[in-house]
Amino acid sequence: MDTDGTTDGTYEARRGHVAKPPVPPLPRHAPAPAGGGTAQWLRTPRPPAEPGVWRFGHRPRPAEEPEAVPARRLFAGAVIALLSGWLLWSLLWNGYLGYYWLWPLLVLTPDEWRSQPGTWATASYVYYAVVGGGLLVFFARIGHIPEIWRRYARKKDAPPPPPPPDADPADWPELRDAGLTDAAARLADATRSGALRDVDYARIRRAWQGVRTHPDRLAAFTDAVRAHGPAACAHPSGVRDLPVRTAAHDLATAQVRIGTAADHPRNPYARRTTGVALEPAVLGTSLLAVGPAGSGKTVRLIRPVVESLCLQALANRAAVVAVTAHGTSLAPDQAFDLVVSVGRPDSTHDLDLYGGADDPDEAARMLAESLVGDLVPDSRRAATALAQLIGPYRAAHGHFPAVPELRELLGGAPRALAELRAAVAGDPAQLRELDARERQAERGDDIGVLLAERIAFLDRPAFARVFRTDTEGRRFSLRAIEHPLRVRVDLPERGHAEASRIVARLLLAQFTEAALGRADRSLFACLVLDDATYTVTADSVRAIQRLRSAHAGVVLALRTLEDVPETLRGPLLGAVGCRMAFAGIAPWDGGRFAETWGTEWVQTRDVTNRQIISDEPLTKALHFLRRLVTGKAATAEAVTVREVERQRWSASDLAHAVPPGHAVLSLTGVRGEHVPPLLVDLRT
Repeated sequence: MDTDGTTDGTYEARRGHVAKPPVPPLPRHAPAPAGGGTAQWLRTPRPPAEPGVWRFGHRPRPAEEPEAVPARRLFAGAVIALLSGWLLWSLLWNGYLGYYWLWPLLVLTPDEWRSQPGTWATASYVYYAVVGGGLLVFFARIGHIPEIWRRYARKKDAPPPPPPPDADPADWPELRDAGLTDAAARLADATRSGALRDVDYARIRRAWQGVRTHPDRLAAFTDAVRAHGPAACAHPSGVRDLPVRTAAHDLATAQVRIGTAADHPRNPYARRTTGVALEPAVLGTSLLAVGPAGSGKTVRLIRPVVESLCLQALANRAAVVAVTAHGTSLAPDQAFDLVVSVGRPDSTHDLDLYGGADDPDEAARMLAESLVGDLVPDSRRAATALAQLIGPYRAAHGHFPAVPELRELLGGAPRALAELRAAVAGDPAQLRELDARERQAERGDDIGVLLAERIAFLDRPAFARVFRTDTEGRRFSLRAIEHPLRVRVDLPERGHAEASRIVARLLLAQFTEAALGRADRSLFACLVLDDATYTVTADSVRAIQRLRSAHAGVVLALRTLEDVPETLRGPLLGAVGCRMAFAGIAPWDGGRFAETWGTEWVQTRDVTNRQIISDEPLTKALHFLRRLVTGKAATAEAVTVREVERQRWSASDLAHAVPPGHAVLSLTGVRGEHVPPLLVDLRT
């Protein structure tokens, strides 16, 4: 921690990559979820649960559904039992069954009580109450009265008891145990008064974890809390909350609620009606969401996830880069530190075409992935061709070429190549690179022709100020995800669809490279692509698989798997740990999900009814009477129970049986925990 109270993961405006934005207005919402103040929010229990369970106030359900008696039979049995008990008590009271039931009263009471009317009356009525109460309890249990009470008349669950004083999280017991009594008292007062909000709590807890890892930061932490109280260890932007929230968040567990597990037979009984949430522990395995336009991917998934990651970034816990189209209402501009509007003259920052790389081979690999990764199965030849040009250019000019210069070099412009050759005339290694490029350009299958055609999509007047390489202070590089940044990149999909896809592939390639190359992986880094159409490549699929170990992940949203090359659809579903199929997907997309989710063993019951035929006169009369009353012949049932293997969700079910506003979601945690596909109601 620095002396100003910042912790691991805070960023500075160094190397011209980022700049502090203006402070947004105060939020227009209650700071603590569930209403009741920060102290009550902290005291709400969060029991351990499997991945995807909304733990805030969660009450575990039994693993198996209890066998429930039908309501009609339940009430009929209760009425009959109570009438039977009343009849038995009436017979006893009126002596129709004798007076033997009074024998314990006569045996257990002294003889002199009978000569005292008041005492004898009291003892008699106490005995009558005991016997009558016993009969009432006995027949109530026979009539399942407790079950009726639990099912229909039980009041809402009482709130959990308050924690003991020495374990109240609102008192910051960790700081008190460490001897920081003054700091704990300052934060406890702010918690109870409401000055300390949920983001402040998460941020200061993050700072305290850094102190426990690096004890030399204890003094700086103490000074920051003493000086700033709930604003200590603040995010470098100075912002302590988002301007608006649209989802339910629990920053104590880093969860965001996206819906409720439907009360559906396909869902395990223990998960039905429980909240469904996402957190870094599952997003670290990456998430793929597929659904047609209007199915709710942006509103019910992408927006809550981005909002949650922005809150965690304000708590110095995460870095998020959200990529969306111009005009998409993902979140207000004030919710981000940087908003890069590609192709818009009012954009405050440019994109680094080379991802902040200093090595020409690394920069060429990422650029080749974005330019031709969707067209060729292996982009290594393209990366080599690019490196043979940008390497000498950097050696000559001190920076990589901008888009116009790179287009000329790839197109083989004689003047551009001659000037570059003259600039590196004294460097034999760079001359060999240019000689190799010229020899390859003479071949009929030279990859440089395709690269020149693709780079032309970026060499447009609208992008003249986006990819400049000769200026500092305005460029945004994905290398900045080592800091708790909130970044949104808007792409011009309407007017420049192909250029937008190239930029999206570039951002994905740069993100995976930066995430895997981070020295400090304490921050969770996430790239969210609101539309990943034609963004997935063979190299990106391999990189996504490696992000899990780098404390990073990606969220990809697609309208259909047809937007992914056919050879990559299966590997992509296998590379991500979380898969989400929205209502309305095509059967062929559902088939891919069904194949990925596999099969399970289920128990089936086959019931066969056969009519009972009897030759005895009495039995015939009874059967005739039953048929006259019920309208059905007397039958006997034969039940056959079998275990069969079936798909968890078939292609037909995914395409036609998922209601609107729902999705089928499977989750995998970073530690390997698996959650089978659940039908989730995204509207609750």
